[in-house]
Amino acid sequence: MSELRNNSAASRYEMDEQGQTSWADYRLQGERLYIDHVESPPILRGTGAAGRLMQALAQDAKDRGLKITPICGYAATWLRRSPDYRDLVA
Repeated sequence: MSELRNNSAASRYEMDEQGQTSWADYRLQGERLYIDHVESPPILRGTGAAGRLMQALAQDAKDRGLKITPICGYAATWLRRSPDYRDLVA
């Protein structure tokens, strides 16, 4: 598993595992991070890869003092179930 990458040119966070890349498309407006879509390649689905990506993304937002508005249903559910990051939702 690799470290979280913020690919700002593509407006997405990325994380590699097993030679595959999971990603989260985002928009940054002021101090609010909108998470539009989270996806993992089929081979990584069910392995927790998207959850690890969300955890790293949420920690990055927290470290940067950002609030998160999840547009993606997966991101919204993950944040709602994560007590350490629930307070980032705005």
